[in-house]
Amino acid sequence: MDETVLQSWSGGVLEITLNRPDRLNSFNDEMHGALARCFDLARDDARCRAVLLTGAGRGFCAGQDLSARDPDKMGGPPDLGDTLIRFYNPLIRRIRSLEKPVVCAVNGVAAGAGANLALACDIVLAARSAKFIQSFARVGLIPDAGGSWMLPRLIGEARAKAIAMTAEPVTAERAEHWGMIWKVHDDGELMIEARALAARLAAGPTFGLGKMKSLIQQAAGQELDPHLDLEAATQRDAGRSADYAEGVRAFLGKREPQFGGKP
Repeated sequence: MDETVLQSWSGGVLEITLNRPDRLNSFNDEMHGALARCFDLARDDARCRAVLLTGAGRGFCAGQDLSARDPDKMGGPPDLGDTLIRFYNPLIRRIRSLEKPVVCAVNGVAAGAGANLALACDIVLAARSAKFIQSFARVGLIPDAGGSWMLPRLIGEARAKAIAMTAEPVTAERAEHWGMIWKVHDDGELMIEARALAARLAAGPTFGLGKMKSLIQQAAGQELDPHLDLEAATQRDAGRSADYAEGVRAFLGKREPQFGGKP
């Protein structure tokens, strides 16, 4: 795997680490390619039942690396829409469509697309020292990597507009209070807690967890009646799974279930 992204296995958990610490793990084309391959591996490899995403060094991800975008050294303005279409949008779609839980451990600053990469994950934990910054306004841009879609759904329109327009940092504690993320942990405990959570999810009924993820993500764009129909169809599939049968047997037998993550 490319050095810009590291991967390791622990049981059924694929741990993915952004690895450009000297650039606060900011994105370049190489890192985009490596991340895409990691999430494709998570999708296709039956060993993977959960993903843990984090960053190396003192930051999670500072967004796009601007070192190659000096306007005085370019032949003309960049096509940032093309950058989104080729790199960021496919990455967010890979995370959101992955039928396996994705835990994100934000170990430091998460800015710009780096903040929205974290928010695209299913469960976000953050170090107490972490900060979330919608830094786009500082360079005359709009929140991308799904930020303009996710932020108002997570924290409401008023807060989303304010943090996007002012680019003021949001502390980990405030992000937790607002419902932007799940939990805050002391810096030294973050990876211990994140790995334990990812392992717990990987040992769970991951067929059903994948269906749950998809169903909740679709809810924001649906009226109640069609969503009830979708719930019924999805529950029909879950009820036919080996995991459901194991769960009921374990409940009746007063023992811990041994889920296989299979339909």
